Amino acid sequence: MGTSFDAAANARVRIFASSTSWIEGAAVRQLEQAAERNGVTAVAGMPDLHPGHHGPVGCAVLTQGIVHPDIIGTDIGCGMQLWNLDLAERRLKIDKAVERFAALEGPWQGDAPGLAAAEGIDDGGFAGSLGTVGGGNHFCELQAVAEIVDLQRARGAGLEAGALALLIHSGSRGLGAATLAKHHAGGTEGLPLAEGGEAYLAAHDNAVAFARLNRRVIAARAIAALRCDGTLMVDSPHNLAERVDHAVLHRKGAASADRGLVPVPGSRGAFTYLVAPLPPPPGTIRSIAHGAGRRHDRASMERRVRKQPGDLARLTRNAFGGRILCSDRRLLVEEAPEAYKDIERVIDDMVNHAMVSVVAILRPVITFKTMREARPQNRRAS
Repeated sequence: MGTSFDAAANARVRIFASSTSWIEGAAVRQLEQAAERNGVTAVAGMPDLHPGHHGPVGCAVLTQGIVHPDIIGTDIGCGMQLWNLDLAERRLKIDKAVERFAALEGPWQGDAPGLAAAEGIDDGGFAGSLGTVGGGNHFCELQAVAEIVDLQRARGAGLEAGALALLIHSGSRGLGAATLAKHHAGGTEGLPLAEGGEAYLAAHDNAVAFARLNRRVIAARAIAALRCDGTLMVDSPHNLAERVDHAVLHRKGAASADRGLVPVPGSRGAFTYLVAPLPPPPGTIRSIAHGAGRRHDRASMERRVRKQPGDLARLTRNAFGGRILCSDRRLLVEEAPEAYKDIERVIDDMVNHAMVSVVAILRPVITFKTMREARPQNRRAS
């Protein structure tokens, strides 16, 4: 069994990682600062914990009677969606599939406003972004089921070794940022539920629904491009707030431990682990890690990765021979595999803390980021 450790002397803060895990002091300090916020009763750091722009990423924060919109941030509802495909890897013509994946670039050509309205979602004027991956660490990835660890659970999820699956990581696009701007005036005092908090949560829930629909449309576009059929297996948001009795549970880069299976990706050059959350150990606040977590911020990656033509070409392939579709050179560098922590270490930490058991391991085959050329962009870390 692993042992969690308290940050400093604050009993409200727990970090579920081993002493050998890469946890920056800045991230621990951000956890401690989160614990001092208005209404906070408990804070849990996951093994993928790392510093964020307005607070730690890879954490869960429990409050009483208060919601803190800035903890969730701008990408409300961001998360993972995993689809089974009726296509075996041995049947995949990868060069043709790479060509077809380029169809994910640009706006979706369907009736986005109509679809959002039919789902009961107020698109807030952002319907045009529905079905688009976005930037940063978001992606649409074709994966191969490399190993089945828990045969019974894998069968229950429809997974077979050698089959292909689709993993989408995206969120609410501009709608989440607009929601935060409308309902949060700044500061760290938070919103009492009776004084603006409930209104924020209602708008927040709408953005979560938009993000879920966005992932679904991205999946539909990718499945159509691959000319196969797909079945939704998992939708796992990791940037959201939810009511728990009279409390509010904030998750910033942390997945739910009580909604079934969860995909936990490493990087575009590492495995994704499909895990089954176990009964939540005390202090985890019903949450688990959402991925590997960043080891190096985006700005520092400019110094760490050489950008000669041959080096950039190397970044378009992963260690397994898979392909990366990303024409934005800056994004290609900032999201290089070495920017992320060791996913095996993160999974081991959760297994040792009795947080999860591994069901299957998936290998990246094609990772779609963007086919657009680099352009000036905000350099903020996520």
